[in-house]
Formats: sequence, C-alpha cells, structure tokens
Amino acid sequence: MDTAWDFFSSPLNLAEITPTDMTFDVTSPNMEHAKMYPGLIITYKVSPLFGVKLDWVTEITHVKDKEYFVDEQRFGPFAFWHHQHHFQKTEGGVSMNDILHYSIGWGPIGTVANGVMVKKKINEIFNFRYKKVEELLGKM
Repeated sequence: MDTAWDFFSSPLNLAEITPTDMTFDVTSPNMEHAKMYPGLIITYKVSPLFGVKLDWVTEITHVKDKEYFVDEQRFGPFAFWHHQHHFQKTEGGVSMNDILHYSIGWGPIGTVANGVMVKKKINEIFNFRYKKVEELLGKM
C-alpha cells in the first residue's frame, strides 16, 4: 500500500501513466517533491484529441491517506470532471478503483461526441493506465 500510495500521491507520476500521444505535461511549478493535499491545484498541458494542446487545471478536493483522493477539474476540456481514486489493501497487494463522473457539455452535440469518440478515448486512457501501473508497480 505504501508504494502504491506514494506513487499516486505524486502529481508528476500522472504523466508516467498517461499515453504518450496525449503529450501530458505537468506545468505547475515546484512539483518535484509535492504530495497531494486538499486544495492542491495542479496545472497541465494535454492533447486529448487530434494533437491540440489544451490547458487543464485540477484541484485535489479530498484526501484520505492510503484510502482515496478526489480530483476535480477547475478549467479544461470538460464541462464537469469529478474523479475518485480508491485504494484497498488486499491479500495479493492493492486494489485500485477509479470512479469518474464527467460531462463534455455542448448539449446534443456533446452527447453525440461523447458517444462517438470521447467515452472511447477515456476508456483507452484508463486501460492504458491500469496496464502501465501493473508494469511499474506489479499487479495491484
């Protein structure tokens, strides 16, 4: 649990578990030794679709040490983004569970865009993350 929590509580490690085609860069200053805490603002540059770089700002709103943390978008590509990361010690190691609620906005156009490409891209990102975490930390 300590290893998993230390890895996920460092904002810079998010780039390690994000597909390289998204060119994910943490732009917040002084993040080298930062650990999550409620109120932490993290800024990024990310290219979620078509190589277009976007600014993304999230806030860590809740943290319960070695159990869960929540990030919420404050500015970025989504109309709404609320992402819970839950960790639980298991007999074989650590179980990690993500709960994501999001909306891309744009009314009916957003609903179509989500059905055609956004939901698929988010699933691809999370599948990549689970595989990359297993590669870096072992099966969780």
